[in-house]
Amino acid sequence: MTTTWITTPISTDILRGALDLQRTARGLLPHRLPAWARAQYTDGQLAMVEAQPAGVRLAFRTRATAVELDTLPTRHTYTGLPPRPDGVYDLLVDGHLAGQAGVTGGDTVTIDMAAGTADHRSGPPGTVRFTGLPDRVKDLEIWLPHNETTELVALRTDAPVEPVPERGRRVWLHHGSSISQGSNAISPTATWPAVAASLGGVELVNLGFGGSALLDPFTARTMRDTPADLISVKIGINLVNADLMRLRAFTPAVHGFLDTIRDGHPTTPLLVVSPIHCPIHEDTPGPGAFDPAAFSAGQVRFMATGDPAERASGKLTLGVIRDELARITAQRAAGDPNLHHLDGLDLYGEADFAELPLPDRLHPDTAAHRRIGERFAERAFTAGGPFAGHGS
Repeated sequence: MTTTWITTPISTDILRGALDLQRTARGLLPHRLPAWARAQYTDGQLAMVEAQPAGVRLAFRTRATAVELDTLPTRHTYTGLPPRPDGVYDLLVDGHLAGQAGVTGGDTVTIDMAAGTADHRSGPPGTVRFTGLPDRVKDLEIWLPHNETTELVALRTDAPVEPVPERGRRVWLHHGSSISQGSNAISPTATWPAVAASLGGVELVNLGFGGSALLDPFTARTMRDTPADLISVKIGINLVNADLMRLRAFTPAVHGFLDTIRDGHPTTPLLVVSPIHCPIHEDTPGPGAFDPAAFSAGQVRFMATGDPAERASGKLTLGVIRDELARITAQRAAGDPNLHHLDGLDLYGEADFAELPLPDRLHPDTAAHRRIGERFAERAFTAGGPFAGHGS
C-alpha cells in the first residue's frame, strides 16, 4: 500500500527548546543562543556546541502512524580516535519513549588536534523514520541528537499535524557545561536534564554548552530575556578545566551573572548548582587536558595539569568553587528568598563515583546521568524543593 505523505513546514509552532531558527542553504538550523549573542564571541567550540540541539525537539499532535524527518547532521571526528557514535533521535508518544533511530549521510568535520586543522566534507541529507505508531490522536515528540549539529530539511506524516495545545506546563531554563548538554549519555532523553524535566513535568530549555559554561555575559543576558518559570545554573567545571579566572574574578563574575538573570526574572525560583564530584579537579586546578598516554592508545581520558599549591594564589578547584558558591548564595538569599543552592555532591558524590565512575574521568555515563537527573528531580521538584509548586 502506497503511503500518502503530508509535508508540514517546520516552524517555531512545532519546535521546542530552541531560541533561534536559522535558514540555511539546505534547511533550518536550530540554535540555542540567539543571533545577537552568537555575534559576541569567536570561539569555535561554543559555535559548535550551541548548534548541537540538546533538549530541542519537534512536538506536534497527530493521528499519523508513520513519520519521516529529513535532516542534515554534521558529525565531528578526531584524527587518531575511533569515530564517535552517530546521533540518536528519540521518539516520545504521549510522553513515553516509543522509538529510537538515526540517519545516514550528512557532513563530516575531521579535527586533527596535533596539527590544529579541521577538514569539512559535505554529504547528503538522511531520513529518520518511525512507523507502526498507534492509530489514534496522540502527542509526538522527536528529540534531536544532543551531540550532533542537525539541520532540519523536511517533516512528513501520513496524517495532518497540528501544534500541541498549551498544557500549562512550567518552563525550566537550565544552563551548564557539557555534563548538562549530555556528554556520554546514549540519547537525548537520557541526559540528566531531560530525565529531571520528565520527572518534574516541565518543559525544558537546555542551555548546557560543552566547554562553555564560563559565566559569559551574553549567556546571562540570553537567560534574562528568555521566558521561564524556573531557572537553574550549574557553575564550575569549565571554569576549572579552562583555567579561565582566579577566585578574585570568579566571585564578582558570579554576582554579575546572577544580577543579569534577576534583571529579567526578579522573583523566579533560581537554583545555583555547584559541581558534581570529579576527582581530577577536586583539589587540582586546571587547565584540563587530554591524557596523552590514553590518546596514543586511541582513547579519550582527561587529566588536570595544575599544581594544588596554586590554590593559595587564587587558582580555582571544584572544592574552592563549591565553598564560594555556597557562600555567595547564602549571602544573596538573605535578600532574595527565591534564590536557592544545591550542592552538586548531592547529585553525584564520591560514593557514586566508586559505583559509577566517569569513563573519561570527566563526564558521566548514561547510568550516572539517570541518577543525577533523578536526584535533581527529587531535590528540586518534590515537596519542599525550590521548584515545587512554583508557577503552576
